[in-house]
Amino acid sequence: MLRVVLTLSFLFLNLYACEGGFDSCINKVKDSNSLQNQTIQLPITKYTRLVFSTIKPKGKILKHDPFLALYIVKDSKRFKHPFRINMREPSGVAAINKSSSIEGRIFKRQIGLNQFAYFKYEVKAPAILTNSCCSLEGILTPRGVIEKVYINRFINKKDIRYSDIGIRVKDTNKGIKVTSYDPFMKKNPFKIGDYVLSMDGKKVKYSSTLMRRILFAKVGSTHNVKIKRNGKTLNIKVRTQQRLSGGYKVETYLEKYGLTFDKNLYIIAIDTKKKDYGLKVGDQLLKVNDKHVKNQKDVMKYISDFKFHPTLLFERNANFQFFINMN
Repeated sequence: MLRVVLTLSFLFLNLYACEGGFDSCINKVKDSNSLQNQTIQLPITKYTRLVFSTIKPKGKILKHDPFLALYIVKDSKRFKHPFRINMREPSGVAAINKSSSIEGRIFKRQIGLNQFAYFKYEVKAPAILTNSCCSLEGILTPRGVIEKVYINRFINKKDIRYSDIGIRVKDTNKGIKVTSYDPFMKKNPFKIGDYVLSMDGKKVKYSSTLMRRILFAKVGSTHNVKIKRNGKTLNIKVRTQQRLSGGYKVETYLEKYGLTFDKNLYIIAIDTKKKDYGLKVGDQLLKVNDKHVKNQKDVMKYISDFKFHPTLLFERNANFQFFINMN
């Protein structure tokens, strides 16, 4: 009898071993009940789960990242074989759900909070990215893949705030190009069209690397950034501020005024500590500086172009339109 018990215990302990490959990972996802409706609920310790959810999950919340829609919650089920994060280079990656695995790779990296990573093949979200040993490589959300370095930071850092130097960038053939900048950030030295060459003496070749360095920096820290502007190389000293939006928090740069929008540019929250512009929850933003806006990218583009104070056109109750001059 004892031999049978020991044999079963041995088999259970090796249920999710690397030899089982991605089939074992499918079993682990099912056994841990890690995919529930449109949420991901991964056991990361015996007593806690990492949750991806766009709505507040049930249970005792220990930590929350509203930008990535991540939570850490108490786990009453106490799954005995939590998921670990693989911080080494994986030998192979697959997107796992409760019934299948699709092997592939992340082919476009996560650029901060505004562009999540892309998996090589089309996979229905939510799903979990693991290596063949079932260690976590990322999670697939409706907006794309949240990479493991962001997940690891959220789990292990006490201060989960993100830093900001007031620029959004993209990769081009000429380098990392500034595509928009926050005009409300005090003494913001950047301009649209600048190319970022290095940060704190370290060259940066990709937007994903640059934005990660910025976001993970300590809020309030000072940094030296080398840029190229109109063919000239300039050295800029910047001080980080706390990031207010991005990712699953719609970003417009108007967050500095205490305004929070949904994806259709309706106001969903107003910070009463900020200046009162007579706006109400439910008002919809239609124009920025006489330019029609349909999404957050439009707002950020035209906000960056203003010279003095932005003029915004709102609509209330689908029949009353009015202008607001922000100052």
